[in-house]
Amino acid sequence: MKHLLIIGGGPAGTAAATTAAARGCRVTLVEKSIVGGAAHLWDCIPSKTMTATAVRIDSIRNAAKLGLVTEPGQVDPRQLASRISKISENITASWNQLLGSQGVELIRGTGRFVGPNTAEVETETGTRRIDFDNALISTGSFPRVPPWAEIDGERMLTTRDAYDLPVIPEHMVVIGSGVTGVEFVHIFNSLGSKVTLVVSRQQILPHRDPEVAAVLEADFIERGVKLVIGARAEAINRTDEGIEVVCDDGRIVRGSHALLAIGSIPLTAALDLEAAGIEHDDGYIAVDEFQVTSQPHIYAAGDCTGQMPLSSVASMQGKKIAQHLVGLPVQPIDYSKVTQAVFTEPEIASVGLEDIQAAQEGRKVRTTKVPFAANARGVLQGYQGGFVKVVSDPATGVVLGGTIVGHRASELIGILALAVQVDVRAEQLIETILVHPSLSESITDAAE
Repeated sequence: MKHLLIIGGGPAGTAAATTAAARGCRVTLVEKSIVGGAAHLWDCIPSKTMTATAVRIDSIRNAAKLGLVTEPGQVDPRQLASRISKISENITASWNQLLGSQGVELIRGTGRFVGPNTAEVETETGTRRIDFDNALISTGSFPRVPPWAEIDGERMLTTRDAYDLPVIPEHMVVIGSGVTGVEFVHIFNSLGSKVTLVVSRQQILPHRDPEVAAVLEADFIERGVKLVIGARAEAINRTDEGIEVVCDDGRIVRGSHALLAIGSIPLTAALDLEAAGIEHDDGYIAVDEFQVTSQPHIYAAGDCTGQMPLSSVASMQGKKIAQHLVGLPVQPIDYSKVTQAVFTEPEIASVGLEDIQAAQEGRKVRTTKVPFAANARGVLQGYQGGFVKVVSDPATGVVLGGTIVGHRASELIGILALAVQVDVRAEQLIETILVHPSLSESITDAAE
């Protein structure tokens, strides 16, 4: 029986643990804080819980468009924080129960390597030595804080400080216009805060399709969000009234609170990777297509590898690692076909090839687009913004990718994700008869 040691109980670690245990491995899981993953349960789940509240508030405020007369929605920050905490606790409890039912040994503590087949775990009761046949490193990441930012958890915040604030901030200044940054812009704007977004590039979501970014920028402006374009923050100062963010071009942005959303760094410094002979680059662990490190019996997955920092990806990596170590045939993940989403309102979701990417690579593609303004369900529900875009091969008709900007885009993208995964042709999408009226009809319309 192989002994698999897993350091880090996030999406990758828990998926690997349950999959390996089900296939006869002895599994030991080391986790120092929260089973389910700190990045997952202290970032992803809490932010999406806040988004759910934000979307409901938006619906109440826009109810008059549907003929409803309502009172403006009010947010109880304490109740919201309590809900976030309970959801995370329930998810953790479910994971603990599942791991226990499968015979996974859970050790609370901090693990580090002392050799290529040996680790030590510091627990509350002392040091425990563990010998293993295989190991998985899935320690995740934590928010990046530059030297010029002194986080105090009260006025100057990272994303993990934003979930249990005693009051809704009067004026939130968000630094960072990537996925996390724009999601918090939507959240705090909907909760009632005045919001300013500091954008270091010339558009928000700098690595995404400019057409997509333009839709979200227009929505932010309509909501009253102030965009400070082309300004890189270089200092945050605490003032008597709140905070001020100093930008590299001399502009100063003042508010009551500042939120840093400028990425994350791998949580690997305490692992003593060198003791196990594991190669890394500035903390990010190098892996091959099967997540194998420079040591053939040790794997790494999730944020600590520098690959796509998505819980869904980490979970799939964990499953495939468990299959690989027991000798099952494994198909490496095709990262070009991974579905991604931005949980704003409108939502943004994409999969596969984008037309802008195709143009950069010199690939010939066929791009078709349909606005939700032409969708009957969108019109009657009051969700008319955004569009569906489908990218296909002009020679074969195979769907190569797609982007959806609109209400529930993260759910709708599943149709296109399946189409991309199994090489569905556009004509096959067109021939699919969907429910009318439905938002999903725009997908088949966009394929024409």
